Amino acid sequence: MILQFTKMHGLGNDFMVVSPPGPDWPDAATVRRLADRRTGVGFDQLMLVTPPPDDRHHAGYRIFNADGSEAGQCGNGARCVARWVAERDGIADQPMLLASPSGSMRARCLDGGQVEIEMGVPAFEPADIPLRADGREPRYRRRIGEDEVEFGAVSMGNPHAVLQVDDVASAPVGILGPVLEVHADFPARVNVGFLQVLDRQHIRLRVHERGVGETRACGTGACAAVAIGRQWGLLDEQVTVSLPGGALTVRWAGHAEPAWMTGEAIRVYDGRLTQ
Repeated sequence: MILQFTKMHGLGNDFMVVSPPGPDWPDAATVRRLADRRTGVGFDQLMLVTPPPDDRHHAGYRIFNADGSEAGQCGNGARCVARWVAERDGIADQPMLLASPSGSMRARCLDGGQVEIEMGVPAFEPADIPLRADGREPRYRRRIGEDEVEFGAVSMGNPHAVLQVDDVASAPVGILGPVLEVHADFPARVNVGFLQVLDRQHIRLRVHERGVGETRACGTGACAAVAIGRQWGLLDEQVTVSLPGGALTVRWAGHAEPAWMTGEAIRVYDGRLTQ
């Protein structure tokens, strides 16, 4: 079997974008094998483009982390899927509607490889994240070893914990991220963002992604950080999010409005694998 795929990235957060060769493809072992950066294609997530569920949508997609687990959303990956579908169907200048695991998403390709995409309404209720807690709080506290950690929590189609730090360069991303990811109060595990506020329209961010580790960029993590920062009264409606791989623009009006994200979606190469 010949598997055709496209390698893409958004700010260095990289993906294998592919249509499924069969109804049961892929299993977790296949994802892990393909994700290996020495013996496979190498990626943070596999983006599986599926047929549209109805006439309103241009396509659907599923998301698999490098460890083989399936995710509910991926912002950088969604932008790459939008560009991949637009180029496949010759609709680069038209608005699109994509069916994601967490709901329908509007998208539009812009000049210079940029894609604007709707990321859904941030969900702060503990049951929606999911987070085990007595009730909704602007900041939660949990003991990690000998330290008490304070964070905000939100779902952007996948769970996020956001910690405010003085300097992301020295933040304990590689130490605290993996520990908080598997904390018992996050039954579906959690992505962990480390947020530094530069001013009301500019933040720096590093993200430990569940099932992956720290990535160069995380689109849902950027939206989560802005949503939490807005809830804390620290940020304006439109914010530049500087990540190790580059910058995203996130816009969220608040309340029941969806967040919007704009950033690059880069096609690296097309490939073929013999399975």
